[in-house]
Amino acid sequence: MFERLGRTVFRRRWWVLGLAGAFMAFGGVWGTQVFGVLGTGGFDDPASESFRAVEQAEATLGRTGNDLVVLYRSPDMTVDDAAYRLAVTNALEVLPRDVVTRTITYWGTDSPALVSHDRRSTYAVLTLAGDEQQRIERLEDIEDELAAPGLQTQVGGITAVSRDIRERVGSDIARAEIISTPVLLVLLVIVFGGVAAASLPLAIGGLAILGAFTALRVLSYAMDVSVFSINLVTILGLGLAIDYGLFMVGRFREEMSRGLDVEDAVVRTMATAGHTVAVSGVTVAVSLAALLIFPMGFLRSMGFGGLSAVVVAMLAALTVLPALLGVLGTRVNALSVPGLRRAPRPASSTGEPEHGFWYRLAHSIMRRPALYAVGVLAVLLLAGAPFLRAEFGGVDPRVLPEGTESRVVSEVTDREFVQNSQLPIEAIVTSPDPAGLERYVAAVQGVDGVSAAAVTRQSGDVSRVTVNYEGDPISAQARDLVSRIRDVPAPPGGEALVGGFTAELADQLHTTARLLPWMALIIIGATFVLLFLAFGSVVLPIKAIVMNVLSLGASFGALVLIFQDGHLSGLLDFTSTGTLEATQPILVLAIVFGLSTDYEVFLMSRIREAYDRTGDNTTAVAIGLQRSGRVITSAAVLILVVIGLFSTSGVTFIKLIGVAMIIAVLVDATIVRAVLVPATMRLLGNANWWAPGPLKRFYTRHGLHDAEDTSPAAAPPRPTPMRTAGLAERVVDTAQPCDDAVGDVGNL
Repeated sequence: MFERLGRTVFRRRWWVLGLAGAFMAFGGVWGTQVFGVLGTGGFDDPASESFRAVEQAEATLGRTGNDLVVLYRSPDMTVDDAAYRLAVTNALEVLPRDVVTRTITYWGTDSPALVSHDRRSTYAVLTLAGDEQQRIERLEDIEDELAAPGLQTQVGGITAVSRDIRERVGSDIARAEIISTPVLLVLLVIVFGGVAAASLPLAIGGLAILGAFTALRVLSYAMDVSVFSINLVTILGLGLAIDYGLFMVGRFREEMSRGLDVEDAVVRTMATAGHTVAVSGVTVAVSLAALLIFPMGFLRSMGFGGLSAVVVAMLAALTVLPALLGVLGTRVNALSVPGLRRAPRPASSTGEPEHGFWYRLAHSIMRRPALYAVGVLAVLLLAGAPFLRAEFGGVDPRVLPEGTESRVVSEVTDREFVQNSQLPIEAIVTSPDPAGLERYVAAVQGVDGVSAAAVTRQSGDVSRVTVNYEGDPISAQARDLVSRIRDVPAPPGGEALVGGFTAELADQLHTTARLLPWMALIIIGATFVLLFLAFGSVVLPIKAIVMNVLSLGASFGALVLIFQDGHLSGLLDFTSTGTLEATQPILVLAIVFGLSTDYEVFLMSRIREAYDRTGDNTTAVAIGLQRSGRVITSAAVLILVVIGLFSTSGVTFIKLIGVAMIIAVLVDATIVRAVLVPATMRLLGNANWWAPGPLKRFYTRHGLHDAEDTSPAAAPPRPTPMRTAGLAERVVDTAQPCDDAVGDVGNL
């Protein structure tokens, strides 16, 4: 299949490049407009009680969202002064009614919650017309008109926070791309030894990102798309494109050095490296697809966005990249840098590479495998232990940097006004009997932790009961209070739906906990099947899954220490809330599990090929690590550059994902693949390759088998292998050229 695809792409290479150019132009013009339709919500479960409370309220009481919170402060006047009142009310009265549909002020309600403790500050609550995007646009239209003469005016609220997050994400992406592109080009030049070859992965990365933006723009017509998906798209699109380019370009140069003509070199590259890219893409895509089981729009849009980036990167590597290689031919080595271009490494008489650093390291570890295995396991378990005390919370304005105006408004109102006056618990109560409603309100008032409860809006039989309380809205205590309020019986013949910010968070955490085991089952099951089809063993997939979990555990433990406990908050410039936002570890799980399995495939395929050839498990492990060590290390270094720059984001969301991925990739590409894998494989011996008889026959018949290398300069025939070789030979061959092409970065 891949040989035919390679030959077709080569013979139609100008058509492929022409279509790719047109697609890039379309993505650059139309796809990038996705930034204008992105949202910051999507954390609620449409089937939850809190979501139904919102629907019921909007259908019967009208929308009353706290879209804008306009904070007014005076150094010398109080809200009791007529000049103060006139300054605020005159400013708000001239706002267009088709933009501002509701305005709440202290002078219109006499609510003490709208006045600060020193009575020198007050805030107005504005509801805007339209959807989230329209509300942000209308904020831009009226923001200058909100100022009151003689008073300090600051704007916050949900819409202002959404606007600030969107702007910060856009600026972070632009900054990261400006910095990362030249850094990546320099590293790729070091890896490949020349500018021409190094530029190809970046070209594929640009195509992958624009393609994913276009896919998200299409998706926005069917569902709300989270602004945070842009960061995931950029990280995965660029990172995977670089990895795939590393394998494909390196393989092509190897085939050219064998004496093949350009067409045959492209075909052979597709038959080996192309197959590897396809397997890698499926591996990562399956992990990201598991996000789609969650009903929350945030996780679903992240899943779709990540899938788009992976699929486009994979397709571009399987079509556009071989077309580019076909056009360049021998010019792929153009603009070589003296001293960086390396000649093929010498091989022994058996065709194996020289016994280098990775070979010696593997043998050193395998002389004392139990000691190394126990030591690494102890380190990883100790690193993951803090995750056992993880506390999960939600999103509030503290995800923005200190000093951001919308965050300042939130902090001031919490500090100087009645706490949680903007984020109360709200019960939407349907009661045909007014007396029943009164008894319900009294019962809620009596719940331990409730400071006040009152009907704040009513239409017919439906009423909004606003519940005030002390404490952090994202805390476990606040969520427990929601549960206790929900236990209060509804009025006879009526219904009570408890909603509000804290209730939405409680429902989100409940849904996440309910579906997380199913997500894990999908990822683990798919990984097991994929690795079995690749290697014909049931032991290796189980070992790989356990090691992936250990890498993730170490990363999650670090998240608790850094983001929950606040260690390194000064260095990383964020504010700890004492919790972890629940959806972020789920995203890290999906992304890192796919990438870790990707690295596992490249390493184990090398080992499998050597084992098929020699029948010696210990020798096979050493040879496999020697052949794949440079590849995995170089790929890890390059993707760390991409991730590292995004970990400097001003939004705590993105920073957390970046830091978690950095730790997981570092742990996985170093002590897990270089130390724990050789140690455990030495302890298991030939049991590594065991499978029950029926499964072994299934693998022999249906496993993923590679095409034979029929090139004129192919290596001498190997001895008859002890076992049927599957995908291992494909992936092993793919990594071979990178041994020669990868420069000193691989020894980091």
